[in-house]
Amino acid sequence: MSAVEQPCYTLINASSDSEPYNEMQLKSDLEKGDTDQKIEALKKTIRMILAGERLPPGFLMIIIRYVLPLQDHTAKKLLLIFWEIVPKTSPDGKLLQEMILVCDAYRKDLQHPNEFLRGSTLRFLCKLKEPELLEPLMPSIRACLEHRHSYVRRNAVLAIFTIYRNFEFLIPDAPELISNYLDGEQDMSCKRNAFLMLLHADQDRALAYLSSCLDQVTSFGDILQLVIVELIYKVCHNNPAERSRFIRCIYNLLNSNSAAVRYEAAGTLVTLSSAPTAIRAVASCYIDLIIKESDNNVKLIVLDKLVSLGEHPNYNRVLQELVMDILRVLSSPDLEVRRKTLNLAMELVNSRNIEEMVMFLKKEVSKTVDSEQEDTGKYRQLLVRTLHTCCIKFPDVATTIIPVLVEFLSDNNELAAGDVLVFVREAVQKFENLQPLIIEKLLESFKDIKSVKVHRAALWILGEYSTSIADIEAVIREVTNTLGEGSLVAAEHRLSQGESEEKTSESGTGQVVTTLVTSDGTYATQSAFNTVQKSKKEQRPTLRQYLIDGDFFIGAALASTLTKLALRYGNLTSADKRNRFDAEIMLIMSSIIHLGQSGLPTKPITNDDRDHILLCLRVISDRSQAIIDIFTRYCRRALNDMLLAKELEEATNQKAKEKSSAKIQTDDPINFLQLEAVKSGELGENMFETSLSQALIGGRGTGSEAASGVSKLNKVTQLTGFSDPVYAEAYVQVNQYDIVLDVLIVNQTNDTLQNCTLELATLGDLKLVEKPQPVVLAPKDFCNIKANVKVASTENGIIFGNIVYDVTGAASDRNVVVLNDIHIDIMDYIVPAACSDTEFMRMWAEFEWENKVTVNTPLTDLNEYLKHLIKSTNMKCLTPEKALSGQCGFMAANMYAKSIFGEDALANLSIEKPFNKPDAPVQGHIRIRAKSQGMALSLGDKINLSQKSGQQSKVAAA
Repeated sequence: MSAVEQPCYTLINASSDSEPYNEMQLKSDLEKGDTDQKIEALKKTIRMILAGERLPPGFLMIIIRYVLPLQDHTAKKLLLIFWEIVPKTSPDGKLLQEMILVCDAYRKDLQHPNEFLRGSTLRFLCKLKEPELLEPLMPSIRACLEHRHSYVRRNAVLAIFTIYRNFEFLIPDAPELISNYLDGEQDMSCKRNAFLMLLHADQDRALAYLSSCLDQVTSFGDILQLVIVELIYKVCHNNPAERSRFIRCIYNLLNSNSAAVRYEAAGTLVTLSSAPTAIRAVASCYIDLIIKESDNNVKLIVLDKLVSLGEHPNYNRVLQELVMDILRVLSSPDLEVRRKTLNLAMELVNSRNIEEMVMFLKKEVSKTVDSEQEDTGKYRQLLVRTLHTCCIKFPDVATTIIPVLVEFLSDNNELAAGDVLVFVREAVQKFENLQPLIIEKLLESFKDIKSVKVHRAALWILGEYSTSIADIEAVIREVTNTLGEGSLVAAEHRLSQGESEEKTSESGTGQVVTTLVTSDGTYATQSAFNTVQKSKKEQRPTLRQYLIDGDFFIGAALASTLTKLALRYGNLTSADKRNRFDAEIMLIMSSIIHLGQSGLPTKPITNDDRDHILLCLRVISDRSQAIIDIFTRYCRRALNDMLLAKELEEATNQKAKEKSSAKIQTDDPINFLQLEAVKSGELGENMFETSLSQALIGGRGTGSEAASGVSKLNKVTQLTGFSDPVYAEAYVQVNQYDIVLDVLIVNQTNDTLQNCTLELATLGDLKLVEKPQPVVLAPKDFCNIKANVKVASTENGIIFGNIVYDVTGAASDRNVVVLNDIHIDIMDYIVPAACSDTEFMRMWAEFEWENKVTVNTPLTDLNEYLKHLIKSTNMKCLTPEKALSGQCGFMAANMYAKSIFGEDALANLSIEKPFNKPDAPVQGHIRIRAKSQGMALSLGDKINLSQKSGQQSKVAAA
């Protein structure tokens, strides 16, 4: 890049020194220095003007005499910057006499043989606001339209456009001139500028030109095609009768070689026509753009357009025919693109194309098996969830989906396997006709499962829904195969003994020994003992391996499953078979307890797991009807209640979403807030005051807050004391990513304060946008200064600073008043959100930052403390309300929230109330997990602060 092509700020700041301003030295450099010295002096002069200093007397003439004649390109570029910012009029508003010489220099540059100097001068003329300077230059500007170089011609068009828009009397025939020029121009950039001028200056001439070359639009360059699309959009909206004239042109531009043109043409076509053919063409164009574009941001932007198109009720039916084309977008490797695509496809799929979609998704699932991409596991999890939704939404395809998904129970990705189990659990409860198929496929995959969590869930399903004798016996066979027969301790001793015998025999029969040379030069031998031991470990049955590893929770889950099977089997067979079956079940349970207490596992069995297994043994031996009902009826009822609560929550969220996105029609009645009824159905007696108060606080508060007197004053922070010479207070207004500080500054002295400056700084992820300008305050005067702060993440931020000022006539240093800190509350950025249990557990495992907060509250009721916590943290409780009902002395609940920056915050509440102490406060702790450290710490600070305020309020009430 040459010096003349550098940006203005680069030219000005590219100084080799940082010497302070010296008028005599600058004057000497401008008059007697060489070219480089003159350029540096000119840079300093420009910086001086930009800093607000006045040009010393005589400097303008010095620059005209000694710098203006220079032919150096850098000097020419700097002069254009200088003439742009230098004052060109006297204090009475008249043009300076020296500017006549400058105008002559402009004219010479417009006739300069170098095309870049001509073009740069033309671009500079677009910024002039003095018609007296432009009038003598008009013939030269017109002549530039006929220059041989396109750079000069296109800048000449821009100069004529700007001059015509600002000073029409200087060139009244500009539209006609540009129209004639456009007819003979061949360069696309020049034609684009000329057509753009006609679009804004004379739309009729632009339409006339477009009509004359309508068939040639597809051969134009993309920059000109974009302007044509803009013209058609404006014309057709102002005059709908013109749609039929230009809609074919828009159709043709959908096939343009430029992605930008196709995108704009598709957006314009949607606004011009709602015909099915037009919507189909637009959707196909969007799909093609998403597939062919490599930038993920572009993909997401266009995908959002496609999603908004599908939300329109009139276009939804058309897009339903393109579901399979939309699924082609899944070829993109980006996970977010795939997630949005699958969500859109699920919104559009219907009974006619659900089978095709399921077949396609099954192929996608099979592709992920051998894929080694980074997000393969997450993508497989998305596919599993989508197939799950398809099965629930269209039960007819469940028979083809279930065999495919059950195969993934043996997946190494525990999250995907967990999603399959959630799907299987819901399907086996809702579709009774599919229960035999699900049990069969689950038994086939049971031995290949690799995760203990998945094994536990599979055991629960098998124990709950195996109701026939054949299914029960098949489950027992699978349990025996994956656990081992007989006593588990004896089996482990036999395995250990077999290993030692095998090692002895091998070493006695000339076992192969490898001789190795170590790093210090000595010799060593390597045997195969470790390899043999590893193979023996791999030969151990899966369930027994879990127990040997010390995970006896699955032993307790297995005991519950076997108990359910034994209770059902006894009702279906004779007493002899029942007794034999019970004995076999009890042997398995007692073997698990014996193994847990034998010392063979890495960890002994816990008291809870042992007591649970002993309870199951007692249930089988006693067969009390009350306990039998709990095992055989209430467990399934609890699952059914949970699924119903989940469906109710989803329906509620969907209604809320539809209500929030509902548009007000023109014939809808007007709701007067003053006459609006409260929940009880009666007119509120204070509705007018409530509405007024809500208006004062920007509509952010609730009716109860407004009624209690909440107003704008509550957001005012006092920054200085009343006795300080300068009093200041700030109104803090938070608006998503921006914080606006409206600071009132009052001069409480009898002196004039000069250069009174508000100096601010921030802590946390806050950034001050611009520095407030200095002001002059008369005695007892006041002013308002606004400062903008950008917020980048959800953290507790602090804004601090001071006010500095000079006193008129004082010889001392500047005076400083230190300001109080302004604390930014993260609750302004956190909103309640919902997620599934699987997503919660996935994020809980992924997030690395955890903050554990101890509960310290005067509250004595568990539910009351939960409500207080939800209110103070803006989080949503994910645990169903039914699960939190009752008074058992313990409570565990999961909470979730998102920030406006897309950050997730998880919290787990574990609290209890001391036994036999009704007045004792709640005890326990809250664990917070987040992806960023600031989010976890800030939320913990907020909880601690709310607990302290609760204690203070209780003390005050007492």
